[in-house]
Amino acid sequence: MKISMIKTQNLSKIFATKEMETRALRKINLEINKGEFLAIMGPSGCGKSTLLNILGLLDNPSSGEYYYNEVNVSLLNEKKSTIARKGNIGFVFQNFNLIDELTVFENVELPLIPLKIKVQNRKRLVKDVLQQFKIGHRAKHFPRQLSGGQQQRVAIARAIIPGPGLILADEPTGNLDSVHGIEVMKQLRELNRKGSTIVMVTHNVRDAEFAHRVLHMSDGQLVKGI
Repeated sequence: MKISMIKTQNLSKIFATKEMETRALRKINLEINKGEFLAIMGPSGCGKSTLLNILGLLDNPSSGEYYYNEVNVSLLNEKKSTIARKGNIGFVFQNFNLIDELTVFENVELPLIPLKIKVQNRKRLVKDVLQQFKIGHRAKHFPRQLSGGQQQRVAIARAIIPGPGLILADEPTGNLDSVHGIEVMKQLRELNRKGSTIVMVTHNVRDAEFAHRVLHMSDGQLVKGI
């Protein structure tokens, strides 16, 4: 039986300033099942990243409802959103978002620290995931010493190390050449096969082919593919 992990009802987002009002999302109705790999495509500025930020509890909708594992999380404050994200939702970004001052090992270890995992266990988990992504030999290097493909592997390792049920990927191959891009997509597909639910925003038709389902957005709306 399919189990719904994400459900939105009339989800809308408005960004307002004194000069203008921008409707980034317009009544999004969306359901994503546990274990699904979903790709969301559309032109720049169509609302894809805004939707991803709301699904990842980095932002709240202006109206409508968002249910995550059957809990209405639409209007959580920042503190409660942080608690809800912790260990449950992993993020992979186009620009990697690694911390330049930390080594590869320290970057990947970072999400485990708030979870109060014992140091010995933490070290073992980091070592294991770095080996899984074939970057164990780079553990003591800094991000600037890595290729783009290696940085993205580190970013994915960091995203998955707490064991989140949901991985959100925002243009995960956008800064990579085709060879490294395909490598990253294969890694995401393998994570999905192991049980992670993945929601990916992409411009890339090739990347979207790795997903189970593809939705299209335009002007803040889902326009086809549901």
